[in-house]
Amino acid sequence: MPEHKLRALSMDFAVSIINLVKQLKEKRETIISNQIGRSGTSIGANIREAQYAHGKADFISKLHIALKEANETGYWLELLHKTNYISEEEYKSLDASCTTIRVMLISSINTAKRNII
Repeated sequence: MPEHKLRALSMDFAVSIINLVKQLKEKRETIISNQIGRSGTSIGANIREAQYAHGKADFISKLHIALKEANETGYWLELLHKTNYISEEEYKSLDASCTTIRVMLISSINTAKRNII
């Protein structure tokens, strides 16, 4: 998938995470909402940073950071579901988006690594 698709998906995901954080704050949940707010929005920020990387190694490094943030976000989503802060339906939807981004990041990282000369 093209890189612009990954940027668009990560932006849409960040918007969903911000909306989730708003809901969590209304329920007076602050610990996990702060964590997921940071990790969930950091994914797209690191993907954007990769656009202006200083060479292939920096590009790959930024994508690896985005991948780690996506993985952390998946953990917080699962925890929110297991503690009944989000419904099964909301969890499945957000987790599917997060997984799609992770898969695309892994593919982009692998492609970039193959193209290093």
